[in-house]
Amino acid sequence: MAEGTSTLDDQLSQRFIELDPSGYFLIKLDIEAGEIIAEHYSNDLDERGRATDPETGEVLACRGGGPRSPSTSFRGRTAKELGIALTEADGTLPVSRLDHALYLGRELQKAEACLKAGVAYTQD
Repeated sequence: MAEGTSTLDDQLSQRFIELDPSGYFLIKLDIEAGEIIAEHYSNDLDERGRATDPETGEVLACRGGGPRSPSTSFRGRTAKELGIALTEADGTLPVSRLDHALYLGRELQKAEACLKAGVAYTQD
């Protein structure tokens, strides 16, 4: 990435992000199966817009929090396959904000590239 665009991306990453009330995703790879996994975790939002555990009401830690179980998992071989499952399925969708959908699309593309290249994937 060119230096100017890298700086721009760093600046954009520092902006305030309103959380998706439908929850959040942790994305990882299953190298042996050749699949991308998107685990969806439900959350509530408190009056300050912070994600809270729906069962306890406790604010969720960004790093180092205790283990949680995903409400559902999605698996696919490509970013497109997973993107369609997350945004076009019947019933209640796990993504309710356009900015969240765009973020997921970028991360799924990055995860797919890592899967194809056989390198480790780290979610931003």
